[in-house]
Amino acid sequence: MNQITRLGALSLSVVMALSALTGCQNNSDPGGSDIQLEPLDVSTITDPYLATSGVAGDEVVATINGCDITADWLLYWLAFATDSAVQYSTMLGSGDIQWEADVDGSTLEESILDSALRTAALYALLPKFAQEEGLSVSTEVGEYVSSTLDGIREQAGSQQLLDHMLWRSALTEPLYLALFEANDYNTQLQERWYGEGSEGDPTDQQLEEFTTDELGIAYRVKHILLKTVDTDKPITDDSGAYTGEYESLDAATVAEKKALAEDIALQLQAVSDKETLFDQLMEEYSEDTDSKGTVLNPDGYEAQLGQMVESFEQASLALEPGQVSDVVESPYGYHIILRLPLQPENYRASYVSAQMQHRQEGWLEDYPIKTTDAFDRIDPSVYYERLSSLRATVDDEVSAQDSANQSAADSSTSSAQTEG
Repeated sequence: MNQITRLGALSLSVVMALSALTGCQNNSDPGGSDIQLEPLDVSTITDPYLATSGVAGDEVVATINGCDITADWLLYWLAFATDSAVQYSTMLGSGDIQWEADVDGSTLEESILDSALRTAALYALLPKFAQEEGLSVSTEVGEYVSSTLDGIREQAGSQQLLDHMLWRSALTEPLYLALFEANDYNTQLQERWYGEGSEGDPTDQQLEEFTTDELGIAYRVKHILLKTVDTDKPITDDSGAYTGEYESLDAATVAEKKALAEDIALQLQAVSDKETLFDQLMEEYSEDTDSKGTVLNPDGYEAQLGQMVESFEQASLALEPGQVSDVVESPYGYHIILRLPLQPENYRASYVSAQMQHRQEGWLEDYPIKTTDAFDRIDPSVYYERLSSLRATVDDEVSAQDSANQSAADSSTSSAQTEG
């Protein structure tokens, strides 16, 4: 996964998490079991990184190409990576994160720490490369972050609670701003290196090769489906498990569907402007729809080999772009298929993102990361346990503030009613 370009979504999730003063998480342990954590006393904490890891946030834990990687960056990404591992473990039904589990010859703990270090290294390099290109952070970035934090501060009721809410996500205000600045640098570098008119601006052939070779998209089609099964009635086995099949419609209905499908196919074969008529007939007859009857994927499906059922795929590949199939039968019913040309331009953003990822991977190959003694003092499992305790404390603070806000609102409503 591209560790840099995912920041946009990450930043949004952070904003959403910080903005929520209700629906706090339970004070559970890092692995998601029912063990209650002892809240961490935050009243005397000035450096959340020192309090949770034993290493000050501004202490250098590694260097890369002359750039310092400080503990706050590493610990933010360590928390992010561990949270992801916990979510995955929970999804698999495990109650605890298995720090010693094997991951490609390393322990999970080592793998998570290495991932965090590599990501922090990429973020350390971004400003350097951006400045070498003569780029600077857009003024809108600081304005947006300032406005966002002002709004959360007002909702939280104090600077202290805002700070603690940031700590909960292993953040501080400076680091929060720096994350957005890094994302802005990345966007500008991407545009400088691969934007329209740049040396790396992809040609049509490059986009087509990327679409077919790297994304594996083999064909694009629209279809009109007339179902011969009731997709609301899946067939299950003796254990209640879905077999992949559905109950068939009655023979008379199936015969009607086949006759209609043959008529639709004949209409399409008889016209020169096949796509216009196809869209009209698809809107009128296709049963590949959502619960409201709206046609799914009206612009067509872009499919990889093996993605669709065999009969559908074979019929699609047998067509040239612009051609319409005869009636094709599948386990779902009767299809009439219109093959369309691929649209590689739709994948330009994916191509650019992939090129940036390759370049970023090259940075880590070209510039070795050198860790310091401070890095060796960080114990991921201990850090995450203490961070979870800090989160428990902040959750309690947020709940108390939320209750106070609700009480104040109730009191104001009561006063207004009395005066009325």
